Amino acid sequence: MDLPAPDTSILARKAEIVARLRQALPGEAIIDDPAETRAYECDALSAYRCPPLAVALPRTTAEVSEVLKICHAEGVPVVPRGAGTSLAGGALPTADSVILGVARMNRVLEIDYDDRFIRVEAGRTNLSVTAAVEADGFFYAPDPSSQLACAIAGNIAMNSGGAHCLKYGVTTNNLLGVTMVMMDGTVVEIGGGHMDAGGYDLLGAICGSEGQLGVVTEAVLRILPKPEGARPVLIAFDSNEVAGACVADIIKAGVLPVAIEFMDRPCIRACEDFAHAGYPDCEALLIVEVEGSEAEIDEQLGLIRQIAGRHDPREFRESGSEEEAKKIWLGRKSAFGAMGQINDYMCLDGTIPVSSLPLVLKRIGEMSRDFGLDVANVFHAGDGNMHPLILFDANKPGDLEKCESLGAEILKLCVEVGGCLTGEHGVGIEKRDLMAVQYSGADMEAQMRLKDVFDPKWLLNPAKVFPLGVSAERRAG
Repeated sequence: MDLPAPDTSILARKAEIVARLRQALPGEAIIDDPAETRAYECDALSAYRCPPLAVALPRTTAEVSEVLKICHAEGVPVVPRGAGTSLAGGALPTADSVILGVARMNRVLEIDYDDRFIRVEAGRTNLSVTAAVEADGFFYAPDPSSQLACAIAGNIAMNSGGAHCLKYGVTTNNLLGVTMVMMDGTVVEIGGGHMDAGGYDLLGAICGSEGQLGVVTEAVLRILPKPEGARPVLIAFDSNEVAGACVADIIKAGVLPVAIEFMDRPCIRACEDFAHAGYPDCEALLIVEVEGSEAEIDEQLGLIRQIAGRHDPREFRESGSEEEAKKIWLGRKSAFGAMGQINDYMCLDGTIPVSSLPLVLKRIGEMSRDFGLDVANVFHAGDGNMHPLILFDANKPGDLEKCESLGAEILKLCVEVGGCLTGEHGVGIEKRDLMAVQYSGADMEAQMRLKDVFDPKWLLNPAKVFPLGVSAERRAG
């Protein structure tokens, strides 16, 4: 993956730019020591690194506005950053850019149980949103695997989902409003604590825009009453394809579990070693969770048991206690970290129609053999959001490039069967050069014209989403 050559005039003015930033932000909110900026040289796509010009860590929307005003006047690119958990290089800096991190902006600003919303600063972590309301019987639905660490800012930027998005939707379905700072420092309020705002659906454009349009500093999120009860089951199979067919049949039958998660043997073993969840010994495993009253749970699980039975499962096991249920989910939520303990990998997130699961899983296996790289599969099967983990050796020359080539073929396959390049990780730099596989030139031009309106100088989150050459032309004016 290439990054644009840095603007040497900006590098030459580093001392002046940093001095202006220090006048605007108090204390230690500006970092420019190369030894300290290295902590921000990459996100969770750690194969690519580039130290930024400087890092700004504001505490308020007003401070964010001041940073952007300065960078806008100086022509300095800005890379918004939440918690740095992006798996697509969404927060990778360029050498002439300022990282604008919102991690210090983590307060709860308002909770309204009557209208069922919570207003938080965008640096607040996903899991801590639920922690703020769970004592009163509410929760925030989107639950990406990194929810312990990832920030709401990044969730909005990438339109994150999670295991329970099958029933509750992804971030865009649970986002009611934002406070956003434009590149020139203008602060705008979009949406709010109500169902729908009048006029254009600007909120829909902002959610999933990957920091291309503005910096979100506050968010109004939908909160929901906790369900009466929930129960996960483990369904073990002798092949990936059969497990995929079972998922397709569950969805086709009109049953709506709260989650259907898939893991294959390599991932099952790694997660079991890490979390000791008691997973069965099998080739493929489904975690299916339903919720409601005891009667509703029993009825739904009865239907799922019948459907699974037609696929001759090796085992069908219901969780017997809350403690067992927590272990089952701990194993799944730990999948990326557990795999990282045993191998370098690249995680994809193409989406496909659920009916195509058996075919795509078969083709991924064939591609894996063709490229000579193992692939572990763990993903949100209910909505077809694939997460193939391509295993490679970062210390072996050529292995990363081979991994990227295999990843590109898998993502092309996702588009070929009627899916898309990304379900929740975003395009970032990882899929930037594949945008033409899914979008026509006219499609991309429409997207870029929207960015022209919000960020005419093309200073926000450079080198992401759009092909490098086009981005450079747009920025040059």
